[in-house]
Amino acid sequence: MQRSDFSTNAYRNDSRNAGHYHSKNIGILSIKINIVSSIYFAHETAVIDSGCTIGEGSKIWHFSHIMPDCIIGDKCNIGQNVVISPGVVLGNNVKVQNNVSIYTGVICEDDVFLGPSMVFTNVINPRSAVIRRDQYAKTTVKKGASIGANATIVCGNDIGEFAFIGAGAVVTKSVPAYALVVGNPARQTGWMSEYGHKLEFDTNGLALCPESRAKYQLKSGVVTKLNT
Repeated sequence: MQRSDFSTNAYRNDSRNAGHYHSKNIGILSIKINIVSSIYFAHETAVIDSGCTIGEGSKIWHFSHIMPDCIIGDKCNIGQNVVISPGVVLGNNVKVQNNVSIYTGVICEDDVFLGPSMVFTNVINPRSAVIRRDQYAKTTVKKGASIGANATIVCGNDIGEFAFIGAGAVVTKSVPAYALVVGNPARQTGWMSEYGHKLEFDTNGLALCPESRAKYQLKSGVVTKLNT
């Protein structure tokens, strides 16, 4: 796993020590946290355990459970009946749709979209009678990636920046940046722009997003966005 430069400013719902800053190291991440009274919304049926850090402008909806020591960035939206397990990290502007389970070991960077009823795993070979809490695998979903409804991400497989995981896909290996993958097991069928459009590359390896008009280059199996 490559080191990520991702960081987020999050606000803890705790008025003590207001205005002071400290840093938390969460695996590959170093996150600066401002300890002030946070302005976020939580529905009365939501359960938020102690030690959580929740960013300004975030919303947590009906019957969701945010477990201890989670970090949720600014302007996130956590839908209904969502479970976020201990120590999970969500960046800014992460959208989590209804009935999603995010287990310990998962890190989602900024602008990630998690579709309805998708699920992460965190143990490769679970057995009810065998305790494997010390074997949780880590999974990182990079900035801007989208994961479709009912998809499953098998633990230890990172999702690249702006990758697009189709509905119902079962991801069993890491996904490159901008890749479009579908099926069970998930297989790559193309490339996507940052605006979520399939890219059609010409003979020179160039493509244009029809919405943003941004240009992309495909070279040696790697897509990059060109500065224009």
